Amino acid sequence: MFSQKFSSIVLGRHHLKPASARSLARWAAAGSGSSRTNVCRQRTRRLQSSSALLHPGARSASNTTVDPGEVRRFQLLANKWWDEQGEFAALHAMNDLRVPFVRDNLLNVHRAHHPGKPLAGLRILDVGCGGGLLTEPLGRLGADMLGVDPVEESVSVARLHSSQDPDLRDQVSYRACTLEELSEEEEEQQRAAQFDAVVASEVVEHLADLETFAISCNHVLKPGGSVFITTINKTNLSYVLGIVVAEQLLRIVPRGTHDWEKFISPEELERLLESNGFSVQSVQGMLYNPVSGAWSWTDSTSINYALHAVKRSDSPEDGSLFPEDRAEATNG
Repeated sequence: MFSQKFSSIVLGRHHLKPASARSLARWAAAGSGSSRTNVCRQRTRRLQSSSALLHPGARSASNTTVDPGEVRRFQLLANKWWDEQGEFAALHAMNDLRVPFVRDNLLNVHRAHHPGKPLAGLRILDVGCGGGLLTEPLGRLGADMLGVDPVEESVSVARLHSSQDPDLRDQVSYRACTLEELSEEEEEQQRAAQFDAVVASEVVEHLADLETFAISCNHVLKPGGSVFITTINKTNLSYVLGIVVAEQLLRIVPRGTHDWEKFISPEELERLLESNGFSVQSVQGMLYNPVSGAWSWTDSTSINYALHAVKRSDSPEDGSLFPEDRAEATNG
């Protein structure tokens, strides 16, 4: 009986009763970085004040994407990244969708000139790379990949795994750092934005500050660069399937992996990106079938979804949202 009900939920045929939805809503309610220049500190203060104006209902900016609790959780799982039948099995299977999603959207902008290596010549940053589950297949498509993650244990696993494949040794590299540390490092060294794309797959629902994430993505991307995000919508259905069923009943992912309060709707994520120099190109729903272990595209974004956005041409090339910062840097 349970399996029949669960199949109905997964296939979208089950609808929560109003009373149940209200109950679920009540249940759901129930590091060090690089040193900063004066210009960077001034920009940060403006960010803190403007963030409240741009997003009055959003979480307050902490100027770090790192949640210490999330770091501790993934430290305990670091040695399990490449167990395709283990805790990260769903992420392994997701490559069937997310790799073509990144590849095809980039090829719409950058025409392939290398048979078999369609992403050759492109530099891609994989944020929250974990053990390199997405970094490696993108590297095999020819991209020059840099994976960053604040969990050193995960980065060590990623380095060891990629080192065993001669085809990846010159394509893939990793750093144990955060996105904002990388962004500030480029600013302090006065280097131009270096990446053609940023990938953050199943990451934003674990971050402490999405405003800092969006600004840092803008900063490290070249003009016209892409950002690719896959994440979980904030709905009653995502709470049931993503936490109650996936974590507590079927244990598809470890208990405590997700916090429903950190989930974000496509509309909220689009507003965040649009206000930080991006133009959202597409949003597509994703559906996981725990019986077959496979992912498929769907018209509904009520659970998982993928988003592609492009850095607008009118976005400041140095990644700053505040034009006066460049004047201060010149005068100072």
